[in-house]
Amino acid sequence: MRSPGRPSPSRVVQRQFWRLIATGVTTAEAAIAVGVSVPVGMRWFRHAGGMPPLSLAEPSGRYLSFEEREEIALMRAKDKGVREIARELGRNPATISRELRRNAATRGG
Repeated sequence: MRSPGRPSPSRVVQRQFWRLIATGVTTAEAAIAVGVSVPVGMRWFRHAGGMPPLSLAEPSGRYLSFEEREEIALMRAKDKGVREIARELGRNPATISRELRRNAATRGG
C-alpha cells in the first residue's frame, strides 16, 4: 500500500529502475541508484513479477510530456504568452495553443 501523502515516482524514475534491472543490477542497487528506498524497489519488482510494467523506450517527443504540460500551466499562470512559452520549451506555438485550449476548463480559465 502506498503512503497517501507521498507522490509516486515519475515514469522516468521507474524507467531508469527497470533499465538497471535489465542490465543485471540487483533490485536494491537499482532502487538506490534511482533515488527510491530499497523496499519501494522490491515492491515494484514483486508487483510486476520481475518484468517491466511499462515500455523502456524513451517517449518519441511527438506528444507533450507530463512535465511539459505542468510547465505550460505554470508559465500561463504567470501570464506568459503562447509564443514565449513555445520558445522556452522548444515547441511549436500551435502545440502550446492547442494544449491551453484543450485544458482551459480544467485550469480555471
